[in-house]
Amino acid sequence: MGDLNRIRRVAERVAKVKTSGDDVVVVVSAMAGETDRLVNLAHEISSNPADREMDLLLSSGERVTSALLALSLQELGCPARAFTGRQVGIITDSSHTKARIERISADRIREALKEGVVPVVAGFQGIDEKSDVTTLGRGGSDLTAVALAVALKADICDIFTDVDGVYTTDPNVVPTARKLDKISYEEMMEMASLGAKVLQTRSVEFAVKYQIPVRVRSSFNEGLGTLVTKEDRDMEQVVVSGVTYDKKQAKITMTGVPDMPGIAARLFGSVSGANILVDMILQNVSQEGLTDISYTVPKSDSKKAFEISKRMAKEIGAKDVQIKDDIATVSIVGVGMRSHSGVAAKMFATLANERINIMMISTSEIKISCVMDAKYTELAVRSLHEAFELGKA
Repeated sequence: MGDLNRIRRVAERVAKVKTSGDDVVVVVSAMAGETDRLVNLAHEISSNPADREMDLLLSSGERVTSALLALSLQELGCPARAFTGRQVGIITDSSHTKARIERISADRIREALKEGVVPVVAGFQGIDEKSDVTTLGRGGSDLTAVALAVALKADICDIFTDVDGVYTTDPNVVPTARKLDKISYEEMMEMASLGAKVLQTRSVEFAVKYQIPVRVRSSFNEGLGTLVTKEDRDMEQVVVSGVTYDKKQAKITMTGVPDMPGIAARLFGSVSGANILVDMILQNVSQEGLTDISYTVPKSDSKKAFEISKRMAKEIGAKDVQIKDDIATVSIVGVGMRSHSGVAAKMFATLANERINIMMISTSEIKISCVMDAKYTELAVRSLHEAFELGKA
């Protein structure tokens, strides 16, 4: 949906699918750069714009493209009707800018489909119980699409983007990165949460919860892309499926923290109360009744988290709070890690050979993440991609 020419090409593609006999519902995002433009306008007016008004402002981008695409389809002789999130009954909570979907009625979409009309829905948005407009966070159009696919019991949800599928890592960093034909829900969820920009994390959570198959496809070609689906035996044969990285994180460290019950609960209760997501947490071994606590948060929330931590430090008698925002998280992901030993050792040895220091480590059954100085990101990704032979078919 980058410009009018692309919107026309999308219309041609949708009309072709509709002509083949399938019912189609289209969810659109804003035109390229539009959301950033609106954010900048708001910050020219106010240094701290209210979240409620930001939601109303930012939701306009998708409304524009839904109307333009519907008009383009009509010009091709394909009946189409544009809808906002409100009009299709997407009800969310009241967490402005990061709202969560509570239910979807989709009655008007069903009516349109019965009439042979292609519904074109503005993604990224809904309304709360007060009828205030809400938005679902960056990448929220993916979430809208998957949630509507669930509500309508669709056969599949195709996510069209500027890449032709999910790769073993970022091809801009590693030219030998390989496109995957399929990937498990769990792997995709981990990769999305760890920095892979292909799908929004919450959209994958929806897909796995309701078992909706999702295909990641290119807006520019007819390729089949990558299927995100249930785990199968073939997937377990591959130890590591991909390497991801995320430079949009910051590390906050509180030093000289009294080592007593309830301190961590108070700190992270305050952080979560501000609707800030915490990724990794590291607490050092206590010495003389004091310890250090480090945690990572999205860089966009780091200033708010830092101020909360400084306030908490005064309340609990901690010595100091520091923030470091020139960090990156580099991760390896693969369902095969469950049944193969030595994966962590190989990862750490690979980074050590490149003289890359690890600040924090986080693990799950199918991923290992390391926090390091941001300047080593590309080197770490290339080295791990080669070490686990991800460029080979």
